[in-house]
Amino acid sequence: MRASRIVPATLTLLAALPGTVWAQGGEEGGGGLYDINVGLSTWTLLVFGILVFVLGKYAWGPILEAVDAREKGIQAAIDGAADQNAEAARLLEEHKAQLADARRQANELIAEGKAAGESVRKDIEEKARAEGHAIVERARSEIERERDAALEMLRKESVDLALAAASRLISENLDQAKDRALVETYLSELGKEVEA
Repeated sequence: MRASRIVPATLTLLAALPGTVWAQGGEEGGGGLYDINVGLSTWTLLVFGILVFVLGKYAWGPILEAVDAREKGIQAAIDGAADQNAEAARLLEEHKAQLADARRQANELIAEGKAAGESVRKDIEEKARAEGHAIVERARSEIERERDAALEMLRKESVDLALAAASRLISENLDQAKDRALVETYLSELGKEVEA
């Protein structure tokens, strides 16, 4: 401790000081400015030594302990602040890593959403094309069926008209079944020539 160093230094000073005081004070009398009173100096040094001893034994120990405790407390606070600073830096890096991971996951979700949207769009387009082709094919078959029905109806009506015209021209009613067969044969031959 510091008190153990101060006490020997003070005692050494006290031991050396009276020798110099005795060396200067050979003459009695004068009272100059630099004259030293040996008795007063001795008592002053003796009281000072006792004061240093008492302070060293009873006061400096607790004061130095309090100063050491305060120094240790300040050092502990500095170390704690450094630890907290390191922990804060670690947490900041962890937070940055989590934020970067969250951004990466968000970008992945957006990309997946876009891909899913594109896939749905393609599926819808394919279905629309297939339905369009199906509608066109149904329309074509419906048109062909309607055309065939119209041609059949037209044949029947033309047969009836031809028979009616022929019967008026002939003014007599022939056998209708034979006439009908004859006209249908003629019209079917006529239809084949038209289609060819």
